[in-house]
Parts: sequence; structure tokens; C-alpha cells
Amino acid sequence: MKPLITFIFSLTSFFFCVSLLSEPGAAAAHNDGVYIVYMGAPASLKGSLKDDHAQLLDSLLKRKQDALIHNYKSGFSGFAAHLSAEEARSIAEKPGVVSVFPDPVLQLHTTRSWDFLNYETSVMIESNPSSDSKSTDAIIGILDTGIWPESESFNDETMGPVPLRWNGLFCNRKIIGARSYGAGENKSRTPRDMVGHGTHVASTAAGVEVKDVSYYGLAAGTAKGGSPGSRLAIYQVFSSQNGSHGSTVLAAFDDAIADGVDVLSLSFGSSPFLEQEFINDPIALGAFHAVQNGITVVCSAGNDGPNPGSVVNSAPWILTVAATTIDRVFESDVVLGNNKVIKGTGINFASIQNSPVYPIIYAKSAKKSGVDENATRNCEPNSMDQEIIKGKIVVCDNEDSLYPQRNKQDEVKKLGGIGVILIDDELRGVAFNFGTFPMTVISSKDGAKPDIAAPGVNILAAWIGNDTIQTLKGKDPPLYNVLSGTSMACPHVSGIAAAVKSRNPTWSPSVIRSAIMTTAAQTNNMKAPITTEKGAAATPYDFGAGEVSTTGPLQPGLVYETTAIDYLNFLCYHGYNIATIKIMANTIPDGFTCPEESSIDLISNINYPSIAISNFDEKAGRRVNRTLTNVAGNAKMEDAKTVYNISIDAPAGLDVQVVPDKLHFSKINEKSSYQVSFSAANPLKKDVFGSITWSNGRYKVTSTFALSSKSGSVALDKK
Repeated sequence: MKPLITFIFSLTSFFFCVSLLSEPGAAAAHNDGVYIVYMGAPASLKGSLKDDHAQLLDSLLKRKQDALIHNYKSGFSGFAAHLSAEEARSIAEKPGVVSVFPDPVLQLHTTRSWDFLNYETSVMIESNPSSDSKSTDAIIGILDTGIWPESESFNDETMGPVPLRWNGLFCNRKIIGARSYGAGENKSRTPRDMVGHGTHVASTAAGVEVKDVSYYGLAAGTAKGGSPGSRLAIYQVFSSQNGSHGSTVLAAFDDAIADGVDVLSLSFGSSPFLEQEFINDPIALGAFHAVQNGITVVCSAGNDGPNPGSVVNSAPWILTVAATTIDRVFESDVVLGNNKVIKGTGINFASIQNSPVYPIIYAKSAKKSGVDENATRNCEPNSMDQEIIKGKIVVCDNEDSLYPQRNKQDEVKKLGGIGVILIDDELRGVAFNFGTFPMTVISSKDGAKPDIAAPGVNILAAWIGNDTIQTLKGKDPPLYNVLSGTSMACPHVSGIAAAVKSRNPTWSPSVIRSAIMTTAAQTNNMKAPITTEKGAAATPYDFGAGEVSTTGPLQPGLVYETTAIDYLNFLCYHGYNIATIKIMANTIPDGFTCPEESSIDLISNINYPSIAISNFDEKAGRRVNRTLTNVAGNAKMEDAKTVYNISIDAPAGLDVQVVPDKLHFSKINEKSSYQVSFSAANPLKKDVFGSITWSNGRYKVTSTFALSSKSGSVALDKK
């Protein structure tokens, strides 16, 4: 288990800084199409192998001049090209090639939220640097659908000069760079957001404070980003909601590494059913090299939950974010004839009246002859009798995955129905925008997993100014919109990571991740345990380390630093051989080799902020080691002595021992190690969870743990 948690700039005066690159076409049949050829670390760092990339590319272009789509050479080495299946197999055997794989298509995972997190703008804007470090402007790279620069959320009037370390294209002092990746007729495309997703994400991460905003009066308040003082670098890898190619995403990673961003935020990924091995996963590969260059990579965990095994972007060098709800509910209630009120959720501006009373019908009762009953009760197209539906409010189940709620709404509307009541426990807490047609979502009761979690449901943020989809009839386009999903949760954490980086510019990505994870809360804003969308007690499989804190990561006390050796060992434990690892890594310490008895069970020993153990044997037990680094205070403090004591929260039947039970520190950056032993008298009947917390009275450093008697996913036959 991976451990989880100015309103208008002139349209004519704002010019995007455009770098246009080619985007691949659709793959041809019979396994011919676009392939990504991954060759590890940048050629400039690979010594005797530095010519492999150039020679292989030259050989290809001599045969097929138009084959090349992307050439990766800044952050890592490789290229994407149109290849036949035979060419792909041949190239995979060439020296210096780690992997060759078909170009995948990735999908989007589609602010009151900061108040919900007890966010204080002054805390995040002010640097408050420690006396031995100088604060810097953090730069957040957003890989998404682009940006709408005229939004007030991106006003640069209060921003200082662009950091001199920025190597990318210059736009203005807030949006300091923007690149677009187009091809064919789209070569003239700019990074302007025509979808809205990227604008929403960017303003959630780093938008400046804008007061008195709303979505047509809903969610009224102040919109603000997690790190309002941070800069934004935009990489438009999506031109629509139809997906983006992995080769394009890798090109954006390559550029972002060269440009000099501090944090990368990605609110998209593959399906959990299609997720690939690390060496065939564009996001995992791009993130691996970004982290080696000191860039914190934050990714959404996907929206296929809450089913087990539905988390994506789970490589250990990525900070993976799940979505939680906030204390905002858009009610769209159903009032029955007996005046009983059934509470539903949804955003709609329907003109339906309180009277007369409209008849309600269960969709199954309007089944067409010869149609499957399941199709009818789910309000699928061409499954219901129009004469029965006309003039009624229709109750639809939502158990099919092929037809989303918008399709059900359209079908009922087409048949003359006047409203829809959708039964879905999982969507009950998410307020979807249903426009002017009456629709609400209720629970089935009334109708009879990640590193960290952050608000991702009913989030208000900036929107594009030429919208037509979310615009109400007769109204101007909304300047702000409400969206839900891990896409919205991810930029919350990206903004916090940028704020931590700004305050602590020398901290590595793993230190920043540790600060965020170990200060997270396992309770909700009512101080009660976090629950799932169905009301059951949540576990680390659901919320990871917990609900993210906005202030705790700025001063975590102690941190777990996951070193380069940890990541190299992870690859060894996962089954990759030393030859492949040497090609992938930017640098490898002299004499490094994979442990002789590398096993996936040893992954639990890498110095991660949480503990995950699979294949647990109660008879043998399991021991894991961890090392903490003191980051409280500063180098000039003469007396920084402190003692941390351990507290353990373990389930019944599991014995957890920590040695030593006290950690002593006398100076900043001092390290101290401990060992955790797990044992049980009887076999585990189910997966179990708990936590260990180190505290000195001022700081609390919490690590969640999860144990399973089931085997972990074993990776075999790695190149």
C-alpha cells in the first residue's frame, strides 16, 4: 500500500508566452502507432551512454523523417515517435533503452474550503523565514487545460519581480510562464483555457484573495488560493476534456524541470484498471526525474473510489491526494405530498413551483416492452415509455457506469418528464450542477485511498470568461464556479506545498511531503472520526495520513527524509535490476548495488512518513526502521535540546512496540532512529490500522500504519 493524503485584464493587451510543440495523433491499428521510448536520466548525465539517444534518434529519422513527435532531453532522456510494432520491439533491445510502450491517454480527475481548513491568509502570505534562511517565491507548475489570465484571481499588482532563477518564458508577475502543446491545425493554439478545469485548479493552488464572489449567488464569500504569493507556470497538456497523451505530459515534465518550478500539480491520471508499471507510466517517470531535481510532485488519486485498489498515481515519490467534503451543502430537497422532506443535493436553478403537486414515478414502472429492467430503473436511453414519463418527476437508480447523471437527466427531459430524483449514496455529498432542469441526488435509505486528503467537494474557484456550458440562460458567464473531485483536492495540497517551500527553500520534496503528512488530522472539523460517504468509519485506505493542515506543515518539528538511496532500494525491492536503475537515476552513489535478497516485503523499510506492511505473518512478526530529522529552531540556536516521547494507537489483538521510546535531539538537522515491532497472537482476520505519534509537548509527529496478511503486488520479470 502506498501511504495515504483587477476583474478584467484587457483581452487584447495580455499576450501569452507560447511554446508550441507537437501533439501525437491517434494510434493506428495492429499495434502500429505512437510509442514512448524512455532512456532514463538526461544524456548530459549519462557519461558513455550519452550518445545512445542521439544515435537512435538519427537512425530513426533517416528512415522516417516525420516520425518524431517529442524529444525529451532536459529532465530525462527519450522521445515519442510514430513506430510500427516491429520497430518498437527492435528499439526496446537497443543499448540505453529502459522501456518502449504505447502512448497512453490520461483523463482529468474531475473557497470556502480554506476556511474549512482553518486557513489564515496572513499565515500563508507572510514568509516568516527562520533567521538562517532566506524566503523565496515558490513557483507552482500546473499541468492542465491552460488558464484564463483575465481572472481577478491572477492579478499581479501586488507581486514583486519574477525570481531570477526562472528559466522559462515570461508572461507577467503572477503567471510567469505558459506553454501549449499543439499539433496540426492546433499549432496556433495558445495556453488559454477553453475548458475551465485548469483555471479552477490554478486559482485553488495560488489565486490571490478576491472578495464577494459566488456562482450566481451560491457559495458566496472570498476566493483564495493555498499560496497566494506563489507564481504560476502553466503547461496546457489538455485542450479538451477528452484526454491527453502521455507523451505530451512527459514533454511538459521535461520543460518544467528545465524551467525551474518548485512544485508540480497534476489533477489527472490513468484509470486504476489501466495503471502501468513505473517504467511504462508517463506520470511516474516524469515525477521520478522531477523529484530528483528537487521538485515536489502532487497528484490527484483519481475519482474511481471508494472501491479498494482505486488509487492512481501511487509511486512513492509522488504526494497523492484524495478528496474529502467540507461543511458546504447545496440542498435540493424533495417535499412529498404529506409534507415529508427528503434532503437531496444538487445545484439547480429550476423554476418548478411548490404547487401544484407533481406526481413521482419510479423509472422501473415505465419500462418499455422487451427492455432489460436494470436499464429502465437506471433511466438509460430508449428504456422508458414516454407516455408514462410525461409530466412526472422520475426516480432513477445510478448503478450503471456507462451513463452518467447528465445522460439520465437528458433522457427524462426528452420524454417530457419535469424532474429527476437520482438515488446514489456515493454522490449524495457532491453537489452537481444540473442547471435549470429540476434534479437532485438522495441516499438509498431515503429512496427505499491516498497520502493525504484535502477538500475536493463543492469547491468555489476562478472560471473561464467565455463559458457556455455552466452559464445560465439569460445570464453572463460566471467568473467563479463550483466543482468537485480529486482534481480540486490536489491543488489544495500543491498550494500548501508551495507555502512550505517558500518558507523553507532548502527543504527537499520528501521533507515537504513528510511535513504535510505527519501534521494531518485523523478527525473532522467536529473533532469526530473521519467517515466515508456512507457514514462508516474511514481508515487510512480512505484518507491516507488524514485531512491536510494549513499551518502544521510550516513547523512540523521532525521530518522523515526519504533519500535517493531509499528510492533506489525501492526499485530494487520492486524487481528492477541494477543495470536498469543505473540508466534511470540521475546520480548513483559509488558502490551502490541492489541488496542480494531484494523482496517487495522490504519496501516497508524505506524511510517513509507512514508504514504499510503486507503479507504479515503473526508468528514471525515484522520489524521496520525509521529515521527522524529535527527541523525545529535554527542553526544559531545554542540550546535546542528536546525530548520526544512515543504514544501508540493500536487495534486490539495487535502488539506494537517502539524502541527506543524516547528520542533526544540537541541541534537542528540532527537525526535519530527507532524500530517498530509488530506481532499478534492470532492471524489477522482483516486489515488493521493504527498510528504512532512522537511529541515533545509542542510538536506532534504522527505516522499512520496499515497491516495486511495478504500478499503485496509482486513485480516480476523487470528489465
